[in-house]
Amino acid sequence: MEKYAIPEYVTQEDIKRVRKKLNMSQKEFALFINVSKPTVERWETSKEKINGPIVLLLKMIEDNMDYISMLEIPNKRYPLRLFYMKKSSLCTLIDVDNINQKVIIKNYTNNIFDRAFGKNLNPSYEDYEEFLKERCFPETRDKLKLVLEDLGLPFYDPFLIIQKTEGRMAGDNFWIRIEE
Repeated sequence: MEKYAIPEYVTQEDIKRVRKKLNMSQKEFALFINVSKPTVERWETSKEKINGPIVLLLKMIEDNMDYISMLEIPNKRYPLRLFYMKKSSLCTLIDVDNINQKVIIKNYTNNIFDRAFGKNLNPSYEDYEEFLKERCFPETRDKLKLVLEDLGLPFYDPFLIIQKTEGRMAGDNFWIRIEE
């Protein structure tokens, strides 16, 4: 007896149809579903029934096209971009304009505990500065000068510290990738 209502297989036409609905090249589609481009090429030219994890993935993609757009990373809005990560997963994308003190974010998780700003969807520049402070050791740390010296920093600056440490903290799996 079948336990789940998923197709037993997909065909080359199914894969091409979904890829074209997404408006992706074979290379883009391969990156999106985490397979090689030759795998997508093989699927799209196969006369055989295609099975395996791609069957469920294709059904999920086709049934949830709006969700796919939620995963897109938008063009950079401001000069500085931070990727707030949990292990290898992007939680919050943060674009920052330091000159005009503006911040725009996009969350990629529904778990507010994994978001850079929790339930705050429109953080201020002050919220951003506080976030940076929370992702590095405190300014009141014992032997601060020695720690800064070890990092090669002349003074305490949360952004510079995060550039050196990726904002990694003992006891959690979060970190920050900076793109300037």
